Amino acid sequence: MAFYTTQGTIPKKRHTQMRQANGQLYTEELFGREGFSGRQSLLYHITPPTKVEAVRDLGPVVREFTVGGPLLHRHLQTMKVETKEKDAVEGRTMLLGNADVAFGVAVVTEPMTYFYRSAEGDELLFVHTGSGVVETIFGHLDYHAGDYIILPVGTTYRVVPTVGEETRLVVIEAQGAITAPKHYVNDAGQMMEHAPYCERDLRLPRLETHDERGDFEVRVRARKHVTSYSLSYHPFDVVGWDGALYPYIFNIDDFEPITGRIHQPPPVHQTFAGPNFVICSFVPRKLDYHPLSIPVPYHHSNIESDEVIYYVDGQFMSRKGIEVGSVTVHPGGIAHGPQPGVVEKSLGATETAELAVMMDTFHPLGLSAAACSVEDPHYMYSWR
Repeated sequence: MAFYTTQGTIPKKRHTQMRQANGQLYTEELFGREGFSGRQSLLYHITPPTKVEAVRDLGPVVREFTVGGPLLHRHLQTMKVETKEKDAVEGRTMLLGNADVAFGVAVVTEPMTYFYRSAEGDELLFVHTGSGVVETIFGHLDYHAGDYIILPVGTTYRVVPTVGEETRLVVIEAQGAITAPKHYVNDAGQMMEHAPYCERDLRLPRLETHDERGDFEVRVRARKHVTSYSLSYHPFDVVGWDGALYPYIFNIDDFEPITGRIHQPPPVHQTFAGPNFVICSFVPRKLDYHPLSIPVPYHHSNIESDEVIYYVDGQFMSRKGIEVGSVTVHPGGIAHGPQPGVVEKSLGATETAELAVMMDTFHPLGLSAAACSVEDPHYMYSWR
């Protein structure tokens, strides 16, 4: 989801001359999806973005996920994940994935010393803790805890955490677009009245033009490979842009929960949609108000999808033994639900303070070796 916006200096009419103070033309770049048919923006550069000084092959992107083995409910304790690299790209530990999406975490303490661009699909970074800036070709986005940062495919960016702070991220790498669910949007592209958030809740980039010369590295991920490009100019040399394709931020605290007399199913919590997966936000809310309601979820066999929940904060009523930063994985094919004693304990509760991010996929997820290394082996038997 995005709406038309404009920042900086652009010509009155597209594809027409706009000159710099020295008389040289600015370079116009069409940044678009689906060829010339999808959402797009026009950017105006000081230097042509095609100018490259050197190219290096950095090798393949390694994403190995194992699908086979016994079908189990799993609890991943991500606070135990350790990485040598500490920036927002090299420091990622991907835990789950399939051909559509990969899910992982990153602990960021250092700024990226290079710029990065994924040409494979959109990225979603959920900020669990910390603050900082995402610098992009469209401008800067200040981030803080609870932010969903949406980075469209092809966006050049770097993440700079606040000095002395640790930024903990949930990372979702899609092989396609991450958008608002279609049933939230009308034919004109506006969010409808029943949607749990709207355009006012989005934070857009703040354009900052860099007219600098030096040695700048841009790493591009495409076709499961990473290529490094050396530029003699700053890649964020954009003086203006307009269009409907750009990065933005939505904070989970701005999600307006939908409640009912009886327990509402997870689709009412949907926040984004991706290729064969959805993202939902479980936020503090009033609970069901039927006199005989059961506030916690009923048992569920999600036969054709895998459910992944990242626990951000609060007490999650339907789970025991879960901590902040836990990830539960409930695969399709076997039932899951509240653990023993939870249903009776929940009766009479009027509100919940839980905060969690859920990803449901419509194709099976595999586990990485890193996921297996932080798995709680007792979780499958916690329903005894």
